[in-house]
Amino acid sequence: MKLTRPQAEAIIQVLKEVLFNERYADKALEKVFKTIKSREPDRAIIAETSYDIIRYYRLLTTIGQSESLWKILGAWVIQHHYTPDAWKEFGSLNAKEIHQRYEVAKAERKIRESIPDWLDELGSTELGENWDLMLPELNRIPPIALRVNTLKISTEELQSKLREEGISTDQSENFPDGLTLTERKNIFQFRAFQDGLFEVQDFGSQQIAPFLQAEPGMRVIDACAGTGGKSLHLATCMKNKGRLISMDVAAWKLEEFKTRARRAGVHNFETRTIDSPKSIKRLHETADRLLLDVPCSGLGVLKRNPDARWKLKPEYVEKIRNTQRTILNDYALMVKPGGKLVYSTCSILPSENEKQVKLFLDQHPAFQLEEELTIKPSVLTDGFYMARLKRLG
Repeated sequence: MKLTRPQAEAIIQVLKEVLFNERYADKALEKVFKTIKSREPDRAIIAETSYDIIRYYRLLTTIGQSESLWKILGAWVIQHHYTPDAWKEFGSLNAKEIHQRYEVAKAERKIRESIPDWLDELGSTELGENWDLMLPELNRIPPIALRVNTLKISTEELQSKLREEGISTDQSENFPDGLTLTERKNIFQFRAFQDGLFEVQDFGSQQIAPFLQAEPGMRVIDACAGTGGKSLHLATCMKNKGRLISMDVAAWKLEEFKTRARRAGVHNFETRTIDSPKSIKRLHETADRLLLDVPCSGLGVLKRNPDARWKLKPEYVEKIRNTQRTILNDYALMVKPGGKLVYSTCSILPSENEKQVKLFLDQHPAFQLEEELTIKPSVLTDGFYMARLKRLG
């Protein structure tokens, strides 16, 4: 394989936006794609190469001995055993030397897996030997997983419809409402998505809504709803019956959720912006079920958001732990006696997960732990944690 000059220039633009202008990778790609004329295969090459370079930025700067984006791209080309073009920007890159430096660099975990020193130390401290096992999984290219919208269609029917649109999928026996694309495609442009027949959602994330045990007719609150991915799933668990209250501190996210809900055929919901403590107090002891999918470090979804490792700072991780404690302490009051809540994160750190739950239970004897589940990052899933707590009568 050889990169064309237009592909290479587009990749460099994406890298500038992400690494120098701190734009999120997906937004950087959107911006670049608006400024260039390219076919779908070109876009796929640009996106996948950009993500891989962002993922292994530290390794590539080490073996290329340069922070020049062109030299980094050249090191990536050589490491993947492609022949580099004789572009002046690649300069005097020497393939033999780059391969030799890689053999040396791969012996050091933080270089091989391409993460900052502080993050390697944190992961090692909290996870021990598990950190060594998780890091390669967090660098794996994630699959494109779909959650079937069972309000509108069955898994088998969706698989057939997608096949008619030229999209091949696999079904996993462990995830009955999920499908995986066998080939990476821009799934959002297809009719089945526009008709609300599915959502793109990691298989690990798909386990959170059912874990809450929401049933038709219940009053369910999703208090950190964001743009509503898990609210949509909760609505399917409730079969559109009962009352679903989706809340967030960001009103614009709830507006986006409304658009997604209309597409999905969800109608048993209302949205409420959390603009003061009164927003929570008004719902004191009213929820049969409460989902607290709290803000977190996002370390469980690094393979999906590889730029996060370069944006994340240790002081943010400490700050977010405090936020998690506040949300759990304050929002739990919305659960009625006999009701249940689920605390969940997309983090793999015990300090954000089981330790937060233990601290809460120590301080709130009216709640007891029913079940907790840790999903380690793997071939099929990102990393997640969830704990279901019951409020005693």
